[in-house]
Amino acid sequence: MISIKNKISIPKYRQIVNSIEEAITTGTLKKGDKLPSINNVKNAHGLSRDTVLTAFNALKNRGIIQSVVGKGYYVSSVDINVNQKIFLLFDELNSFKEDLYNSFLENLGANIQVDIFFHHFNPGIFSKLIHDSIGTYNYYVIMPANLSPTSSIIKNLPQDRVFVLDQLHPDLEAYSAIYQHFKADIFNGLQKAFHLIKKYKKLILLYSEDKQPKGMLKGFKQFCETYNFNHAVIGSLKNNTPNKGDVYIVPDDKNLLRIIKSFKTNNLELAKDVGVISYNDTLLKEIVANGITTISTDFNAMGKRLANMILNKEVGKIVNPTNLIIRNSL
Repeated sequence: MISIKNKISIPKYRQIVNSIEEAITTGTLKKGDKLPSINNVKNAHGLSRDTVLTAFNALKNRGIIQSVVGKGYYVSSVDINVNQKIFLLFDELNSFKEDLYNSFLENLGANIQVDIFFHHFNPGIFSKLIHDSIGTYNYYVIMPANLSPTSSIIKNLPQDRVFVLDQLHPDLEAYSAIYQHFKADIFNGLQKAFHLIKKYKKLILLYSEDKQPKGMLKGFKQFCETYNFNHAVIGSLKNNTPNKGDVYIVPDDKNLLRIIKSFKTNNLELAKDVGVISYNDTLLKEIVANGITTISTDFNAMGKRLANMILNKEVGKIVNPTNLIIRNSL
């Protein structure tokens, strides 16, 4: 099955890869079939163990074969056209994360497989998904959300193949990243909207410690202290009654709809009696209640930039741009 020729320019590890690919193409090897062991290939062709291991790892990184501890290597996919595999770990899926994901896929080259997973802000799930992925992918894109510390969990991944997305914690400074500067973004956004906010009496941030970035809270407090603005931070809309003169900052879509419903229930007119600012722009926020003001990063740009970094093997840290979009909710 494996053919090695000594007097040709093709490296021997590449000849092993080509032989296995040909065996899969011709049907000699099928999904689930076991490959000869590293030692068997080494001894049969007078090769070094490192040469065989390099070939097997190249196939493993493309998802064509997999290793089973104590048993050996098996064919896991017959799609030999996949050149690279990317592990993509999001916190959760929502409309703007979907925009990011679609932009990322659209800007990748051909024959690249992206496997997407979600940790749902659960440290145990995060750790297991990372652990199970080690050695299987060419690149790892990780959205740690507010989970911290995470460096001890991802330390076994190749540092030059890891990209941190959206939030960059201090313990992850060694990794390449595309991220939002949440503290500066909310401060700058509220500052740009101050001419509209100042007519209200109180600024209220709906903030979930489990899901929202700490920088968002810090930037909010910094703005309110800088401008001596009456403010409050609440963890839930449950048992909350909006009052005339309140402006709510609501990061997620479900609570945005809840607060708008609450305004109507309490006969408060949006943009006149009360105001609302949301985070992360979506089509929904362009339409609902004649338009919701948002502080939003460009997730399409984030996906495109991430794809370019991987394709061009770039390293570094990039702050993704965030803008205030003023609509009729103030």
